[in-house]
Amino acid sequence: MKQLDTVNRKILAELVANARIPISELARKVGLSKTPVALRIRQMEEMGLINGYRAILSPLQLGLTHVTYIEARLTDTRQKALEEFNDAVRAIAEIEECYMIAGGFDYLLKVRSRDMTHFRQIMAERISDLPHIHATTSYVAMEAVVEQSWTEI
Repeated sequence: MKQLDTVNRKILAELVANARIPISELARKVGLSKTPVALRIRQMEEMGLINGYRAILSPLQLGLTHVTYIEARLTDTRQKALEEFNDAVRAIAEIEECYMIAGGFDYLLKVRSRDMTHFRQIMAERISDLPHIHATTSYVAMEAVVEQSWTEI
């Protein structure tokens, strides 16, 4: 990370705030000309520091207002079983996040749905059929107190 100097940090902060900012405006904001800014961005992309650019959709505006966290316990935690579970989880669009956990259960899933009926359908038809699933415990979120994308550089 030795190439992440103050200017690169400024570039990243601006890109996080607005990935569609024109290079000319970005260059003006960080105090360089367009060519060095473009080169720095390309270097950070090649380093893997910038993984891509995307539109961030509002789940609330899409009607996905119901958030449930699920503790999942597996019947088998050998590597092959974990890989099968991971691949199957990635195929379920409603699973917004999934983490392998060290503790009293194996995975924590964050599921977005329209309402409880939709969530029950996702549980019955998709999550309960995940490979090696033994048991689940669900926790319905009542309110998002802090919910944000990574923006600190």
